[in-house]
Amino acid sequence: MRGLSWSWHGLTLGIGLGGFFDGILLHQILQWHHLLSLVPGVDDLRAQVLWDGYFHLLMYVLAAIGLWGLWRSHVAGARIGGRALLGVLIAGFGTWHILDSVLSHWLLGIHRIRIDSAYPLLWDLLWFAVFGLLPLAIGWALWRRGGGGGGMGLQRSSAALLMITLVSLGAGGWSLRPPPDQPFTTVVFRPGHEAAQIEAALSKLSARLVWADPGMSVVVVDVPADRRWSFYRHGALLVSGTGMPSGCFNWSTA
Repeated sequence: MRGLSWSWHGLTLGIGLGGFFDGILLHQILQWHHLLSLVPGVDDLRAQVLWDGYFHLLMYVLAAIGLWGLWRSHVAGARIGGRALLGVLIAGFGTWHILDSVLSHWLLGIHRIRIDSAYPLLWDLLWFAVFGLLPLAIGWALWRRGGGGGGMGLQRSSAALLMITLVSLGAGGWSLRPPPDQPFTTVVFRPGHEAAQIEAALSKLSARLVWADPGMSVVVVDVPADRRWSFYRHGALLVSGTGMPSGCFNWSTA
């Protein structure tokens, strides 16, 4: 039962890492869709960016739960085999993409892999097979061959869990950074914040306006990194590059 218990924690961590991969690649780097791209009435840029952020926040929670469970199992003396651990992580990665495809793409229809494609179902099926079914099969095989645990000493087990922790933190940190070709800062202001107040904040912080939506609720500015935090004192809800757990709601296709 111990092996089964820690395996569930590893699966949870793998699901979180799969979500990070999804959000970082599809929402931020390729910018093929937002979480609620196809939801009627959710066409406001601020709403799209905000819900992307809630998605990444959920992935943080899942990754933290998985890591916490693995460390507890390790401290309790569970024999966590390296091959089995790798297997459940890969299986969790695939599980996320299967769940996302079935729920988000086909049942709920809140987004597709490529919403601008003339053949969205083809992209959905390719993603489902390559990043869902294939990793799930590989992960399951590795877990079975690893015996669901065992075969790794205490020091090697500690080192493996530490490496996984660093990878998870690195994935989260990567999700907070803007794309490499974007040197600017995106600021999402609270609903009801007037344009005049936003303009005054930009002037006070000596931030150069690069782009803004019609209501100035979302702006892209050129401002020194050490002044980004100050936007929170001027009505900002989210600011990219401030280390907040905002994930891919830092950036959009603006």
